[in-house]
Amino acid sequence: MSSPPAYPGIRVSGCWTLGAEGSSNAESLDRLLPPVGAGRSPRKRTTSQCKSEPPLLRTSKRTIYTAGRPPWYNEHGTQSKEAFAIGLGGGSASGKTTVARMIIEALDVPWVVLLSMDSFYKVLTRQQQEQAAHNNFNFDHPDAFDFDLIISTLKKLKQGKSVKVPIYDFTTHSRKKDWKTLYGANVIIFEGIMAFADKTLLELLDMKIFVDTDSDIRLVRRLRRDISERGRDIEGVIKQYNKFVKPAFDQYIQPTMRVADIVVPRGSGNTVAIDLIVQHVHSQLEERKLRWDLAALASAHQCHPLPRTLSVLKSTPQVRGMHTIIRDRETSRDEFIFYSKRLMRLLIEHALSFLPFQDCVVQTPQGQDYAGKCYAGKQITGVSILRAGETMEPALRAVCKDVRIGTILIQTNQLTGEPELHYLRLPKDISDDHVILMDCTVSTGAAAMMAVRVLLDHDVPEDKIFLLSLLMAEMGVHSVAYAFPRVRIITTAVDKRVNDLFRIIPGIGNFGDRYFGTDAVPDGSDDEEGGSTG
Repeated sequence: MSSPPAYPGIRVSGCWTLGAEGSSNAESLDRLLPPVGAGRSPRKRTTSQCKSEPPLLRTSKRTIYTAGRPPWYNEHGTQSKEAFAIGLGGGSASGKTTVARMIIEALDVPWVVLLSMDSFYKVLTRQQQEQAAHNNFNFDHPDAFDFDLIISTLKKLKQGKSVKVPIYDFTTHSRKKDWKTLYGANVIIFEGIMAFADKTLLELLDMKIFVDTDSDIRLVRRLRRDISERGRDIEGVIKQYNKFVKPAFDQYIQPTMRVADIVVPRGSGNTVAIDLIVQHVHSQLEERKLRWDLAALASAHQCHPLPRTLSVLKSTPQVRGMHTIIRDRETSRDEFIFYSKRLMRLLIEHALSFLPFQDCVVQTPQGQDYAGKCYAGKQITGVSILRAGETMEPALRAVCKDVRIGTILIQTNQLTGEPELHYLRLPKDISDDHVILMDCTVSTGAAAMMAVRVLLDHDVPEDKIFLLSLLMAEMGVHSVAYAFPRVRIITTAVDKRVNDLFRIIPGIGNFGDRYFGTDAVPDGSDDEEGGSTG
């Protein structure tokens, strides 16, 4: 920032100190701090807003639904711009987490991830555990943090990947066995006392904010937090503060103020500073926004042959007869469901033949060897694109014993025409599995591309993804194959055209409405266009 902004501020060491006027030294600490158990809920030392949890963020005033993430990748299927990373530094109990939550609330944009440095304390040795139990271990020293893990986690989040974050238990001074999954960051807010203490870490931060709070206020907050939340006694807290916390602030934390882009005095009470930060982040997100051109996507592959990764179920008289029934607008709902299920079963059986198999020998009841085949992978997982995709789950369960199931909800933004990711629930360790991705119809391929991108972000290898659909348009086949050439595409039929509204022609109608018996949209659109842009 090269010139003074239009708000009260003081230029300090290459950054702006925002709105520092107006605080009165005569105010008591009791007036500056909310009483315990009243007002804002006690500070929780955990990372927050992971997309494996319900997609919402609860604040003191309201619940923000963070669903509706627009595409974070281009037509090639790759991420073109990284997530915007904000670093929040400052002394212990300075109000960093509260400022972070206020920024999140004011931003009101989809898919913001809060990453706390408190999750990344190193695993203590037995000797260090004993020191910590007697308040003799320095948790406020840079060596107490696992910077290698912090940096690798932040890099993956910026790249749009799913990450596992450790959960630290401050009562036992140890990491819990469980990990927390974070995914889907358009904005990452990383907060911690040593947020600016590592050069490599600094390079990952697009914006650096230092929360500057009076030391007496920080001490009172720390007393309340450590006694009420971490089971410490007042003597131990004060001992640790004087021996480690205050010296560490003077030696390691306060000097990092000079690398901050913005210094925020009074923390959460400084609404002027928070408003400015939010405006800047909004402008950065606008510059990074991707805009899809579905018309260009439709014409890009018009004359190209269908890709080799496509496999269409053989059009026998039986298969064609079932298509005739489910495509007929006069078919009753009961018959539509019955013959759709038959086609789904045939499609699933056909798809399983593309899984890897290896030779194996078993003994028959007659005591003879039989040279056969067995599945060569670890596990099969099905992932349905809601809502139509979930109708294929029973067919998959019927032929794959103990198959795991995940779900992804993708819907079309009616203003932009783009797919938006609203919710996902995936099984743990899905990266080791062969994944059968299910959607009943695929027209433009936009929703399918988004679903594949989600799986790739969770480290599923591209060649282990099988996209299954009852009906696809050539446009959708080309779009998916162009972006992800190693994904196997399997369907029972491919129609050549989509109309101006990107509906499959001749098509099957709105599959979800016909299957579930819900009201059809007036133009008779295909299901993925009413819910997801298939």
